[in-house]
Amino acid sequence: MKVKIQKWGNSLALRIPKAFAFQSKIYEEEFVELKLEKNRLVIEPIKEKKYSLKKMIDDIESLNLHDEIEFGKSTGNEVW
Repeated sequence: MKVKIQKWGNSLALRIPKAFAFQSKIYEEEFVELKLEKNRLVIEPIKEKKYSLKKMIDDIESLNLHDEIEFGKSTGNEVW
């Protein structure tokens, strides 16, 4: 498929046809990895890590648990 490269600010832009984006699993507002391999432009979707509160809490241990931090006396209506 022939597509036209256009100027976008100081950069160049390329429109990705819907069918190509769908098949490549590239979606609007997501990030992609852009790299050069042997003078070829390669665009790959980035697999974002999915975080869950339960998993993060389960990973807390004494080595990565910080102490409480003292911020001084209350200055407003804080209740401790």
